[in-house]
Amino acid sequence: MVQDRATRRPGDRWRAGYATDPAATRGRLIPEPSSPTRSDFQRDRDRIVHSTAFRRLKHKTQVFVHHEGDHYRTRLTHTLEVSQIARALARALGLDEDLAEALALSHDLGHTCFGHTGEDALHACMAEHGGFDHNAQALRIVTRLERRYAEFDGLNLTWETLEGLVKHNGPLLDAAGHPAPRYRHSGIPAAILEYDAINHLELARFAGPEAQAAALADDIAYDAHDLDDGLRAGLFDLADLETVPFLRGLLDEIEARHPNLEPSRRIHELARRVITRFVEDLIVESERRLAALQPGNVEDIRGASSAVVAFSETIAAADAEIKTFLFARMYRNPEVMAVRAKANTIVTDLFAAFVADPRRMPQEWQAGLDGAGEGRLARRVADYIAGMTDTYAVLEHGKFFATTPSLHWRPADRGLPLAEA
Repeated sequence: MVQDRATRRPGDRWRAGYATDPAATRGRLIPEPSSPTRSDFQRDRDRIVHSTAFRRLKHKTQVFVHHEGDHYRTRLTHTLEVSQIARALARALGLDEDLAEALALSHDLGHTCFGHTGEDALHACMAEHGGFDHNAQALRIVTRLERRYAEFDGLNLTWETLEGLVKHNGPLLDAAGHPAPRYRHSGIPAAILEYDAINHLELARFAGPEAQAAALADDIAYDAHDLDDGLRAGLFDLADLETVPFLRGLLDEIEARHPNLEPSRRIHELARRVITRFVEDLIVESERRLAALQPGNVEDIRGASSAVVAFSETIAAADAEIKTFLFARMYRNPEVMAVRAKANTIVTDLFAAFVADPRRMPQEWQAGLDGAGEGRLARRVADYIAGMTDTYAVLEHGKFFATTPSLHWRPADRGLPLAEA
């Protein structure tokens, strides 16, 4: 049951009976001795933070490529913001904070260089070989591609972390065993099905509540910081946001409380209010759903007919409106799209070059490819390119092609002070 708020103070640590219990973990694919100082979920979190894939997030695109300014989000800063929100949600709902944090920190490990542009380009390149999916790639990274430990490939994470990583956006199969809507046309990625065959992840059931919290923390973080980044880049103005009723209400509130506030502070006040309203709504709605379900343990949540960590209908509608606005005014902005087109060229060129001559890849990526079929070679090349940072991809392209598209774009000077005058 949900603990009565009256019996605890904001920020108190507590554990609900429906939280995922590290002491009852289903374990790791390769058994390991337990740690005398850390829970299994703490160890998962630490392995993720120390992984090569996590470090590479520093120079992977969120929306703007890193050349465009040090103040815009990268995959790494986005991931850290998601982690902070996920921990806050987990603490408020009595969930396992370490598992929620591990899932937040790992949720974008499978993203390529140049953000969704790189993913789209690789998906097109891999069309005849199963496509490319960043969630499936994250699973490949933590189960196969990271090669750090003496006794196993990957990170050998717990079942609960792997389940949450794969199913954080909901079940992958419906009750009849058919792919969920997001995979209806492409099918479940082969990497997920192959791993599920050796370590069943129950793809038709919901993930635990920590994964559900981390997924919505992702939505909250990028709604808020993409508004922030888009405003600072001059892709739209505060006045443009008044077309979104939820944001107009927040802007009116800021003006009433702080008349004539300078733009940089108004932008920050808006972003922090988006996060606060979304988080507070999610906690209240999730408590309502938990009270209705009355889960005795985490298995009751996995077996529920709908997610238990969720926004109310009102905030879900606001979230959809913000995403619609950002899609039109930011993600499909002509200047952003021009950079995306150049990034697409870089990824497509590199894929063709490495498939034509795998010897262009580093020695460790060539290993075992003698006599490999087209599918295996293409997947190896996709793995290599997906792991690249933006910087490395540009440098690699310059090695093999006479000209490399310039990704530099300087957003308009907004005159927004970032430090004391």
